[in-house]
Amino acid sequence: MDAIYTAVATANGREGRAVSSDGQIDLPLAFPAALGGNGQGTNPEQLFAAGYAACFASAMGAIGRQEKIDVKDASVTAEVSIGKDTDGGFGLSVIMRVELPDHLQGEVGQELLKKTHAYCPYSKATRGNLPVEIVVE
Repeated sequence: MDAIYTAVATANGREGRAVSSDGQIDLPLAFPAALGGNGQGTNPEQLFAAGYAACFASAMGAIGRQEKIDVKDASVTAEVSIGKDTDGGFGLSVIMRVELPDHLQGEVGQELLKKTHAYCPYSKATRGNLPVEIVVE
């Protein structure tokens, strides 16, 4: 792969800060209450969810333009869960909730989402590494 853009961020753990090299991100980090923290900051799962939702929505726009399908009223919500996995560590799972307008319901929308999931860089990166479920709402 020839990189077109490289994002750079530094963090010092779940109870610290995450800062991007350009200063656009400068966030306090905290364990969520569900993991025993005070929840007074963002966490890696929220950041991953935001990035995946944005990337998937942009990929859907690219596929829509290619296929001449209007996707402007579609939206994507990513739910990223963390939990214990079989080796005693932690693992992630994702549910992508996609709201499609009426004209994209049914087979047209399903085909659009299939192509989007194949095209999206986040989907490519997660494929085979963690479960990703796509739900049409």
